[in-house]
Amino acid sequence: MTALLRWNHPERGLIPPADFISLAEDTGLILALGRWVIRAACQEATSWPDDISVAVNLSPVQFRDPGLAATIEAALKSSGLCSSRLELEITEGVLLSDEEQTIATLTTLKAQGLRISMDDFGTGYSSLSYLSRFPFDKIKIDQSFVRQIPGNKQCTAIVHAIITMGKCLDMAITVEGVETEEQHAFAVAQGCDAVQGYNVSKPLQRTDFAAFIAEWTPYCRLRTAA
Repeated sequence: MTALLRWNHPERGLIPPADFISLAEDTGLILALGRWVIRAACQEATSWPDDISVAVNLSPVQFRDPGLAATIEAALKSSGLCSSRLELEITEGVLLSDEEQTIATLTTLKAQGLRISMDDFGTGYSSLSYLSRFPFDKIKIDQSFVRQIPGNKQCTAIVHAIITMGKCLDMAITVEGVETEEQHAFAVAQGCDAVQGYNVSKPLQRTDFAAFIAEWTPYCRLRTAA
């Protein structure tokens, strides 16, 4: 499950991150905000079944914070969440500066037992080269390709190729932006490990998510056993 951030404004209601994250990055508030998100996500995940992990997106500004590893370690310790249940999602923007420091940070994070995912894969300029240089556990295929499958031949071929490549590299594959049964069926048929999008569920508040887990966990376990 992916932790989603919303600003609950007293007058404007829930404001999506696209409207305020860039401002938080420019002002430096993203560091304090990011620390809170990591702590809150870890704490919330402790109330879920042990086989459900939580993913948290990191901005390039957070990733360059020298205290990132210590922040994550403290969040895991205070919550009691097993490190293998925390997944960090980064985009290509994280990888574009100071390659040596990036490798060192990724190595430190993986040494803590965390999982590292490349988010929005396929939209960058040199994403393929990163897969041979960085220890990713998962690739998340960007929804811009998924919106047009299976009707668009080019997008269908790209999604198929990324899934095949990920399998060859022993990386798990998540298909993002799955909104129809047809897209879901195609992604599963191609061999992806997980799908994410409105066809599974819209974003949920914590109380609604607890009900979602209670409803779907018995079905998922039965399907796995079968």
